[in-house]
Amino acid sequence: MKEVVSILNDQSAIGYLATIDEGKPRVRPWGFMFEENGRLYFCTASTKDVYKQLTTVPYIEYSKTTQDMVWVRVSGEIKFDDDLKMKEKVFEHAPSVKMIYQSPENPIFKVFYLEHGKASINDFSPNPPKSFEF
Repeated sequence: MKEVVSILNDQSAIGYLATIDEGKPRVRPWGFMFEENGRLYFCTASTKDVYKQLTTVPYIEYSKTTQDMVWVRVSGEIKFDDDLKMKEKVFEHAPSVKMIYQSPENPIFKVFYLEHGKASINDFSPNPPKSFEF
């Protein structure tokens, strides 16, 4: 799992979050926040369509590709986390999030995590993908 988190933490790469909206996939660029205690953390706003999609169907797939064309894919069920300490940690990790929401107590600011799921790491080599369950 350490290798997965290393790729997710690569700030030079853009990640993409996939959700389900009325039975159809929706994919958008998305930032990974951090990993803690085996949980992969992300955030959003309760005013966004993605929040409604996540509360309706709480399953995601998230993918990120490095500049040297190694990609990670994680998937599973998400849980929302209202713990103020986790919201503060997101603010520490991503100052741009703090600029948007101003306070971790902002009621529209939502943090969610993926705790149990599947992950794979792949590249264009002839080697098979590395697969993990967490």
